[in-house]
Amino acid sequence: MNRRHFFTTAAISALFAGRGFAAEGNFEVTRTDAEWRAMLTRTQYNVMREEGTERAGSSPLDKNYAPGIYHCRGCDQALYSSEHKYDSGTGWPSFYDVLPNAIETMEDNRLFSTRTECHCDRCGSHLGHIFNDGPAPTGLRHCLNGVSLVFRAA
Repeated sequence: MNRRHFFTTAAISALFAGRGFAAEGNFEVTRTDAEWRAMLTRTQYNVMREEGTERAGSSPLDKNYAPGIYHCRGCDQALYSSEHKYDSGTGWPSFYDVLPNAIETMEDNRLFSTRTECHCDRCGSHLGHIFNDGPAPTGLRHCLNGVSLVFRAA
């Protein structure tokens, strides 16, 4: 790769940072940008549509251990069971497994590292990231933004 190609690629990548999966896909549930903005708070919009991150420890769902199902705030799809929730000590709701056919993943190369980003596969809303430091049996930690979720008690 020559220098010109490198800088061109870097500039284009910077322009589209934060407009990844949710802006690209064809999803079962779609809304205009105005519709998303009308139904979400500023923080929810930033996280779910612009792939931002809520402040650690700010979500009451982090310490919620009641039985039930966590749904996508954007489309109400069931995503995670309370049976797979655990306290990761990170300040974000964490799960070691996901419900079948609920999320899609993509590589996230922002912040000078490679991470696995997860999104609702029904509406494309950004949920958080998946790391390889979780408990058995999966060894995964789905580290999620509570503002992307709605808890429905069993």
